[in-house]
Amino acid sequence: WEALEIAQAKDFVSAMPDGLAATIAQGGTNVSGGQRQRLAIARAVIRKPEIYLFDDAFSALDLATDARLRAALKPVVADSTVVIVAQRVSTIRDADLILVVEDGEVVGRGTHHELLESNQTYQEIVASQLSAEEAA
Repeated sequence: WEALEIAQAKDFVSAMPDGLAATIAQGGTNVSGGQRQRLAIARAVIRKPEIYLFDDAFSALDLATDARLRAALKPVVADSTVVIVAQRVSTIRDADLILVVEDGEVVGRGTHHELLESNQTYQEIVASQLSAEEAA
């Protein structure tokens, strides 16, 4: 239940007819995309790996759920290496290191603020997703 709470999945799992014992269909077809992502994150949290690889794992979440999940996850993964592959700037803006990839090539490397100052590709991505206030 703690892992489900961290992954912002406790409420919907509690609401399922069989709760924690509910059957999840092959491929997770009986839950939404965001619910599937949160269940996968909860499974990773339970394992407590040294390295977490979240490959587009937050894309089906609304911005508020994404923010709550990342905040709850932060202390849990503090002693682990975390790699996040994402297209949403708000998901990665607090990362220690961001790699900007364009056409399969790394075209930028740095923190959110460093890239905002020095990388045109990152600036364009941020401008397309965030208001000036959010970007700062």
